[in-house]
Amino acid sequence: MIVKVVILFLVFMVVMAMFGKLRFPGQQKLASARCSHCGRFRLGKGPCDCRKGKPK
Repeated sequence: MIVKVVILFLVFMVVMAMFGKLRFPGQQKLASARCSHCGRFRLGKGPCDCRKGKPK
């Protein structure tokens, strides 16, 4: 019985890993919302704080 539970769990994890590798809609938009220099998310349309010269 325990072997069946472990096998079902492993099969479930493999299926979840397959779905995790798929490209979901909106990933490109999220990637473009990041600053190309520092990697932080940009809020609004202005430049990132790293480009403004503000201290952290």
